[in-house]
Amino acid sequence: MHSELTILAIKIAPSTVREILKQGGLDPAPERASTTWADFLRSQADALLAADFFETVTLNGQRQYILALIEHATRRVRMLGTTAHPTADWVTQAIRNLVMDLEDANCRALFLIRGRQVPHPHGRDALPKAASRRCSPASGCPA
Repeated sequence: MHSELTILAIKIAPSTVREILKQGGLDPAPERASTTWADFLRSQADALLAADFFETVTLNGQRQYILALIEHATRRVRMLGTTAHPTADWVTQAIRNLVMDLEDANCRALFLIRGRQVPHPHGRDALPKAASRRCSPASGCPA
């Protein structure tokens, strides 16, 4: 957990993570029974969305970045949009639109898994920011 938080630029000591886990009734690894990534995905599929960019080149040679999302429970793939220049504002708006669509469908996604590589530096933090702006504990969504 500590390394994942570090990737997100959240500074926290490993001992703090260990204490939070203990307070939550979880033994820090390796004492805890091992759960594989596949087991986690299967057990949480109804609450998981995964988003990432992939790129393509059009017939006239223009590079396009496509923001795609998969709903793990249904394996439904949604193409959220395509652009030659994925800015933070563009990604944020695409995710806001997605969150509104999910709310209209009474979908309660709790987790968004995103790729670590971002094709454009301005899109790096837009995914978590977009979801947090639209859905927060104060608005009735889970933390």
